[in-house]
Parts: sequence; structure tokens; C-alpha cells
Amino acid sequence: MELAGMTVNRMVTPPFDWRELGRQMEIGGVRSLKLAGVIAVFTGMVLALQTGYTLAAFGAKMYVGEVVAMALVRELGPVLTALTVGGRVGAGITAELGSMTVSEQVEALRSMGADPIRKLVVPRVWALVIGLPLLVVLANAAGIAGGGIIATWELGIDASYYTSHALRLMDFGDYFSGLAKTVFFAFAIGIISAYNGLTASGGADGVGRATTDTVVAIAITVLALDFFLTKLFLSL
Repeated sequence: MELAGMTVNRMVTPPFDWRELGRQMEIGGVRSLKLAGVIAVFTGMVLALQTGYTLAAFGAKMYVGEVVAMALVRELGPVLTALTVGGRVGAGITAELGSMTVSEQVEALRSMGADPIRKLVVPRVWALVIGLPLLVVLANAAGIAGGGIIATWELGIDASYYTSHALRLMDFGDYFSGLAKTVFFAFAIGIISAYNGLTASGGADGVGRATTDTVVAIAITVLALDFFLTKLFLSL
């Protein structure tokens, strides 16, 4: 909690390292785009396939677009993308900061009067907070498109009909709830990754353990946050 408070304070107060922020966004966002997109496409395809045949048993196959779009935008898109980014980027942050910690580079920064949190943590957390919602938007589009492929080729639903129905029921609240979750997910991923990296000890073995702990903690935290945030947004 102390690290989270200090990070928030430094995130909103200058100076800001724009160059490092851009570098971290490229590492954490751009390089995750392909993986997040592939996962979203196949998630949409599987979701359309499963719901299509289930709904067909009740004569409601034409509603597959609504089911796929709502499930992706409100839940699956944000959660799966956060888990993907958490596993890839979060582990990388912990490994990088952990290596700096055990090799005493972090202490060297402190001895030179630099603030390790502002220098090392803030750019990475900001990159996640900005980049994850953008990734989720693209992942949602990819997932809906993947569902459309199955709806058209496998279920015999017209592409324009699927598209119009996929967008028909969604309103601002659906988009907001999905994207708002990603901000909390991103902050949690950044703080967990940075904390485990900055507290790593025991050489290479300690960095490995910290990285493993990060992936596990991120997965549990994202799923727990998703439950509580879903309850909160449904009550608004």
C-alpha cells in the first residue's frame, strides 16, 4: 500500500519522464498487440461457436451477435487482455527491476539522489494505465470480428445482420464498465510487478521466484477485482 500511495503521488506531480514513458508504452503496449489480438479473435470464435449451437436449440441463433459482443465488451475482453498483459509485461517488469535490485543498481540510483519510484515505477505504471484500455478496445473489435467469422461461415448468419445485432444492445454504460475496469487492472499489474521487483533478493533464483509470484498475484488480483468492480458497476 505504501508503494501504491507513493506511486500515485508521483504520477500526478512533475517532473515527468516522457521519453521513458514512450519507451515503456512501446514495450508494454505495442509489443503486446499481436498476442492480445490473437487471443481475442479466438475467444470470439469459440464464444460464437458455443453460444450459436446452444441458442440454436432454442430457436434463438440470431442473437449470437448480442451475446458475443456483450460478453467481450463487459467481461472477457478486459479480463483476458489484462491477464495476457499481466503475464507478459508484469513478469518483464519484475524481472527487470528485480535484476536491478539484486545487482544494487537501485541503491546506486538512491545514492546519486535519484528517486527510484519516479524513475523506475511511475513510467511503467503510466504506460500500463494508458496502454491497457487501448489494447482492450482493439481486442474487443478483434473478438467481435472473430465471432462474426464463425457466425457467417459456421452458423449461416448474414455478416451485416451479425454486425448490426452485435452493436444493437450496447450503450455507453457497457463500454464504460469494461474500460473502467482496465484502469484498475493496469494499476494493480504495475504495482504488483514493481513491488515484487524492488523487493527481490537472493540473486537470480530470487528474481525467478519474484517473477513467478508476480504472475500468480496478478491473475488472482485481476479476477478478484473483476468480481468486485462488476458488482459495483451493476449497482450504479
